[in-house]
Amino acid sequence: MFGKIISAVVGKKIAERTPGISEGQGALVGLAAATVARRLGPGGMVMAATGGWLASRYLKKRQARKGQPSW
Repeated sequence: MFGKIISAVVGKKIAERTPGISEGQGALVGLAAATVARRLGPGGMVMAATGGWLASRYLKKRQARKGQPSW
């Protein structure tokens, strides 16, 4: 129960810094992320983190080629 509350608060804080996402949506994303992380296990979490890192690198390179500022 405490894990769900903490993940909802973290999701809300992330939503405050992300344009286009309300605090309620951020809390739901935090809850969903905690549930998915539990089901993936340690190996799945490492793979998900690696995929997120690779996606971030790709998007930054793509924005740099277009001359757009990165977030």
